[in-house]
Amino acid sequence: MIVRNCAGGVVFHGDKVLILKNDKDEWVLPKGKIRNDSLPTETAVSRVKHETGVDANIVSTAGETSYEFFSLSRKQEVYNRIIWYVMESIKDNYKINREEGFKDGGFYPIDKAINMITYSQDKSLVSLSYKKYLEFKDYEMDEIYA
Repeated sequence: MIVRNCAGGVVFHGDKVLILKNDKDEWVLPKGKIRNDSLPTETAVSRVKHETGVDANIVSTAGETSYEFFSLSRKQEVYNRIIWYVMESIKDNYKINREEGFKDGGFYPIDKAINMITYSQDKSLVSLSYKKYLEFKDYEMDEIYA
């Protein structure tokens, strides 16, 4: 079995979250394999930028997920372990990287996105991450007015 360590971002812009439709017609979050000596945080930021064109900043950790699948090209099981980060984008413009096989995507209202997302663990991740994001925004506002 191949074990891959990955990192990704749950990117918010106000009350919307960034999701992508991949080449299997699955609605997913931006993520990628941690390569060489990259840190998970660097990978998360760079994959979000590469896959969506969005410049996002990390505001918190979001948690971890994992899944297994059988790779036809490698002819063996692959185990992906993903470290997730809650991220914020100041702007809501994006450019889906079709060369990476993405068909669609963008910022969607939280409830709509959760209904669209294919995998239940990603749905839960978005829901929990949004709560963390709102706590961060409340803290940020408290600091401004302190």
